[in-house]
Amino acid sequence: MDKLNVDIRNGVAFASINNPPMNVLDAPLMISLAQFVAAMQEDKTVQVIVFQSADPDYFIAHGDMNYIVNPASFADLATPEMLQAPINPMQQLHEQIRQLPQVTIAIIDGYVRGGGNELALACDMRFASLEKARFAQPETLMGIIPGGGGTQYLTRLIGRARALEVILGGELLDGLQAEKYGLVNRALPQATLYNYVNTLATRIATLPEDVAASAVKAIDANDLATENQLCMSLFTRPVTLARTKAAMEAGAQTREGEKDLEGILNKL
Repeated sequence: MDKLNVDIRNGVAFASINNPPMNVLDAPLMISLAQFVAAMQEDKTVQVIVFQSADPDYFIAHGDMNYIVNPASFADLATPEMLQAPINPMQQLHEQIRQLPQVTIAIIDGYVRGGGNELALACDMRFASLEKARFAQPETLMGIIPGGGGTQYLTRLIGRARALEVILGGELLDGLQAEKYGLVNRALPQATLYNYVNTLATRIATLPEDVAASAVKAIDANDLATENQLCMSLFTRPVTLARTKAAMEAGAQTREGEKDLEGILNKL
């Protein structure tokens, strides 16, 4: 994982992408990412993964253009079996990220285009810098279409019409426009971006066991019966009872206490 700087704190793995000169999504970076993802799939101590960049200007510039100029370079990414699969190695990597058991968050604090944007789209959440974040899917301007999952991820996230605009227009979006379109959860001032994401990630990582995973499963299932089953499995646990009693003792479900219910719950 020599292209990633990984720091694990309080159940959160901060993975900083470090592939000079500008974090191109080339074979070495994809291999490092695949190794990291494989390790995280087996790590029960990590609840949240934050992908960020060690480069002050680029999250991931885009997929390596050598994949087009020198198609053999794409073969460096995978075994012959992987290359014969119905989806390509970049799609496989992004799907592995999308299916990680941990909650995944991308911090976009610079330019991200093409395959880099597709990697960010594979994450559960994205947060952007108002001042520096820039997004694009410029593949059509080169004579191809997004091939790392972009046509599917974008459509699910922002709808068919806007996905067509982003992909066929190939325009560069700033953080505010990305937030307006739903490409990111929030665009935040540079001064508060990292602290906000760190606080959110730590809060998620310290939730009672199985809560975050159950929420993700219920949302992805898009089914009330699944939601009910998962909720009821958590409802009667001792930890749930203990936390609810503690909340009520601290003022929850009283007129004054309810004015700061989040503050009470965050102290449990």
